[in-house]
Amino acid sequence: MKHTTVIIFILLLFLAIIGYSVYTYYHEIDLGSEVVTIIIKPGDSFHATTEQLVTKKVVESKTMLLLAGRLFGLDKRLTPGRYDFKGENSCHSVLKKLANADFVKIKITIPEGSTIWKVASIIAHKLNLDSAGFVALNHDASFLRRYKISSLEGYLFPETYFFPWGISDTNIIDDMIKMYHHKTDSLWLDTIIDNLSRYDILKLASIIEAETGLDDERPLVSSVYHNRLKKHIRLDADPTVIYGLGGLERPLFRKDLKKDTPYNTYLHYGLPPTPINSPGLASIKAALHPKTTNYLYFVANENGRHYFSKTNAEHNRMKRRIKAEKRKLFSPTNHR
Repeated sequence: MKHTTVIIFILLLFLAIIGYSVYTYYHEIDLGSEVVTIIIKPGDSFHATTEQLVTKKVVESKTMLLLAGRLFGLDKRLTPGRYDFKGENSCHSVLKKLANADFVKIKITIPEGSTIWKVASIIAHKLNLDSAGFVALNHDASFLRRYKISSLEGYLFPETYFFPWGISDTNIIDDMIKMYHHKTDSLWLDTIIDNLSRYDILKLASIIEAETGLDDERPLVSSVYHNRLKKHIRLDADPTVIYGLGGLERPLFRKDLKKDTPYNTYLHYGLPPTPINSPGLASIKAALHPKTTNYLYFVANENGRHYFSKTNAEHNRMKRRIKAEKRKLFSPTNHR
């Protein structure tokens, strides 16, 4: 009888432990609308992650989380990243989130025509990375050799990306260059017009991107630069001068055109040494397929569109006309 009582007691104790464990494992803590963020860095231990979760009150039982995590092997396969928790959470739901690597992916949109400095700034702001370190990779010869390119500029394809928190700048660049190839590999022909290289086309596309955002104008702008290259006329492209000066937050002055940088196409013939931004597909296609024209000049009007001219005399007349229209538009009599 005594032996039976002991067995019953042990069985009840075992059931109580099981019941308590199940309760603890599935017991939920309600964070409400508050978002609690846990950062798991590469090399972080499961124990350290558990400490974060308990300290920030995502779950209550450190012991249960550790035991269950080790039982499921999570202590050996944690995926680094940023994990956000809100609403009701239990050891079960937290471990499931970690096991599925359900980390936060940061949405980052790189606009067409972004320079490497702009790309680095966007990335740094969104992912808390060092923008200087990102840009420095553009001058790292061994890093560039991985991709068989001489500059990152032009290859950081403008697109919307979803990057995990904690991703390295090298992995970001790798994804962006892969996107460039994914989007452009089908565009290239065996023979490119005017015997230009793919890199030349990318340089030209970046200038087109900087000159106009209008799809119907891109092939026309492209024709101007193709015609100038064929006639061995300097490109006289303002955006290349601006790029060579490190970017400007002010209008381009006449004196800027006299500053000798490798990107000053008022002083140097041909295309600049590298692209001057990351052009989109429309500009790359325009560089590959210019409209057939005799245009050698273009100038922006007051509406942001461009007038195209075949001769310098015609171009100068158009510039005088635009100046006159602007004076008339902003004269006091038009603002009474």
